[in-house]
Amino acid sequence: MNRLFLLILTFSLFAINCNGQKISNPKIEKVFLDETDSTKNCYTIIYPPKLPWTGYLFLIPGFGETAENVLQQTDLPKRLAEYGILTIIPTFQDGVLSFGVDSLSQQTFDRILKDVTSKHKLIDQNFYVGGFSIGGSCAIKYAENSTVKPTAIFAIDPPLDFERFYNSAKRDIRLSKDSEANQENIYMIDRLEKETGGNPFTHLANYYKISPYSFTDTTQTEIKKLSNIPLRIYTEPDINWWLKERSADFMSINATECSAMINELNRLGNQHAELITTQNKGYRKPDNRRHPHSWSIVDNDELIKWLLKKQK
Repeated sequence: MNRLFLLILTFSLFAINCNGQKISNPKIEKVFLDETDSTKNCYTIIYPPKLPWTGYLFLIPGFGETAENVLQQTDLPKRLAEYGILTIIPTFQDGVLSFGVDSLSQQTFDRILKDVTSKHKLIDQNFYVGGFSIGGSCAIKYAENSTVKPTAIFAIDPPLDFERFYNSAKRDIRLSKDSEANQENIYMIDRLEKETGGNPFTHLANYYKISPYSFTDTTQTEIKKLSNIPLRIYTEPDINWWLKERSADFMSINATECSAMINELNRLGNQHAELITTQNKGYRKPDNRRHPHSWSIVDNDELIKWLLKKQK
């Protein structure tokens, strides 16, 4: 349990995206699908100040993050409210340790979506999905497999290819001294083996299935489902920071597969798939620590304007 607690602290960013603008405080409500359990199967909803709404957006946290962490890290939900977009921050079946791309998380996503749309009569509204890190992976995976297709999707530096992720984590452990092995990598290898039934050498088809994008999947089975959906992926590939601060290279970060996925979607004919790269925008609050894998790499207002242009 101590290792799990440390992992939650590692994955939780405790940041906020401050742009110097005065932002009003919208009404925020927490809804529990099971009133007897406040740790999972719930969602936080951020209301626009007035009707009519221009759409609704599911904003999915990174691994280990609560809705409260997200609201501390980024002003995006509040800015969305000012533009008339209802924001829902879900917590899935495994609580803050939900893996996002697994079938259980995806099923809970469906359940929360049905609860929200039914209560607020959102059937004909524009529907957006986005998220940070593995929350972004979850958003893309949901768009690939859902019957209710989003109007547009965005993901902030998401891991996409879990075959690459697994092999990279194994390599990092191999290159490290035993006492210095990254505990996050150890946990994620165990978790991937649990979710897929094994490793990429014995269960490659399951890695293809769980991954939003797979570099070695020549059939392009998953990403072909996104041929007509607008998608933005944000990444800040500050490789010198990763080399110096984490002893990580391009094989260890998400930027490579983010660019590969957008490239393949463009070649499949989706000209509304975009890669947004940034420089020196990744910082985490409250101490303003430099980290390129952060919510703050997104220009919130510019993202919202892009979403609104994609309305039905």
